[in-house]
Amino acid sequence: MLTYLSIRNIVLIEALDLDCGAGLIALTGETGAGKSILLDALGLALGMRAETGLVRAGEDKAEVTASFALTDKDAHIFRFFEKQDIALEAGEEIILRRSLTADGRSKAFINDRPVSIGLLKEAGSRLVEVHGQFETHGLLHVKTHRRVLDRFGGHEAFLKETARTWDDWQTAGEKLRTARAGLAKSKEEQDYLQHLLDELEKLSPEAEEEERLMEKRSLLANREKLSEAFTQCRQILAEEDGAEDLVARAQTALDRVGDVSHDGIVNAAGALERAAAEISEALGQLETLDSGFDDEDMSLDMIEERLFALRDCARKHSCTISDLPQKLEEIAAQLDLIEHEDEALARLEKEEKAARDIYAAAAKKLSEARTDTAARLEKELLAELPLLKLEKVKFVAEAAALEDAAEWGAEGMDRVRFLVATNPGQQPEPLQKVASGGELSRLMLAFKVVMAGKSRIPCLIFDEIDSGIGGAVADAVGAHLKRLSKHHQVLVVTHSPQVAAKADAHWVISKTQDEKTVTEVKILDGTEQRREEIARMLSGQDITEEARAAAAKLIGSLAA
Repeated sequence: MLTYLSIRNIVLIEALDLDCGAGLIALTGETGAGKSILLDALGLALGMRAETGLVRAGEDKAEVTASFALTDKDAHIFRFFEKQDIALEAGEEIILRRSLTADGRSKAFINDRPVSIGLLKEAGSRLVEVHGQFETHGLLHVKTHRRVLDRFGGHEAFLKETARTWDDWQTAGEKLRTARAGLAKSKEEQDYLQHLLDELEKLSPEAEEEERLMEKRSLLANREKLSEAFTQCRQILAEEDGAEDLVARAQTALDRVGDVSHDGIVNAAGALERAAAEISEALGQLETLDSGFDDEDMSLDMIEERLFALRDCARKHSCTISDLPQKLEEIAAQLDLIEHEDEALARLEKEEKAARDIYAAAAKKLSEARTDTAARLEKELLAELPLLKLEKVKFVAEAAALEDAAEWGAEGMDRVRFLVATNPGQQPEPLQKVASGGELSRLMLAFKVVMAGKSRIPCLIFDEIDSGIGGAVADAVGAHLKRLSKHHQVLVVTHSPQVAAKADAHWVISKTQDEKTVTEVKILDGTEQRREEIARMLSGQDITEEARAAAAKLIGSLAA
């Protein structure tokens, strides 16, 4: 829940620090006092769009800090921050901070770590949900109804299995479509493919052949120079008084003192023996290299011709010479597929059908769960509506299977719609066609109450959702908000004394105009201060004793 809110230089708010508790918190005040500014400031900390007009006139920078305490029920929020490498100690609060300069530059922080505005917004959406008078959080949009129903029914396991089998079906279908398209193209090009295969088989490219040819070419191109060098080396090493002869003499000299026991003599003798062996190895290598020129199976011209042929073929296939053996295999496989197309397509078609059947079975289980959940949602919501003075409203949660497979998807094969009829005798129709703003607000509140145990957002904010209602209806709205506050922290901006009277905490927003205009928030302390504010809401600026008595009765009825 929101535990602390600090605001600096936001429009009419100069400096404001608020400690927040659990339960239902009412925000009241005169129209224009700045209640919406307070929510705009909080929205800034939650990653909402930043307008430079939010910065207080004459100031360089505005800043908002919001702190949140998490409980064991908020495990999903802990996991979200862990994925962002923001580890939390037990009992540690999450602190969202946002600064905005007068020239439009904005910075975001989570627990004093700089983050992107996108990440701040994602974090904020998991901590706070804001509902306005005409903001119905998806109730007007049919595309969101299925998600609401699934959340109410707890269909996560069904959804996961349906999505997995959908992906498998799509993969199998893509393989089949690719094979069909490839076969059609291959058939058109069969003669050309055969020509390419014949050409490659005749060329018979080998792995790493280019490197070997380049090495041979280098040897043959420098044959004369290399042969001369080899001859000189052999002369130096093997002729009389050459290195081989000199090493042999040195070995003979040491042999004469072989009866003298000394490590140095033994080591020297071993070194001379190794030297003799290395010289012999070098002579053998030189002999092999020199004679190899006569044993080469290709002349320099033949190597050049082979390299030219390989490079020409590689250009034709838009690949490297080293890729040519793979190209040969691919073309051979294409021709083999053409030759055995009936067999290959039959196998892929069988796999695609099996994947579709598995998906359909998983989606059917999800559909059955949705049908049961829709009936339960109808029953629970209809039980709430009379309490909100909507007893004449008929609500229908419709979960219907889609016959057209083109409309199926990873979320199943159902169309989910919420329909209402606001007057007796009417046929239920989509919400946006028949429900007024006030009815939508109360319907949304009823949804929130029945889904309170399903929602995972700890703090809910309602901005004047009780606008335009009063009396018993306002009292019913207040009662529902109170019930909702048992599961969530609830902040409500209200003009209704019936709603304010049911709050656990009461904040009054006011505007002072001396040398400069400033919005202030006063947290009412005790029954007397609350009675005065609720009396003002009942009677206006001139508070009457009758209004005070009515306010006391409202507060007293709550206490009772």
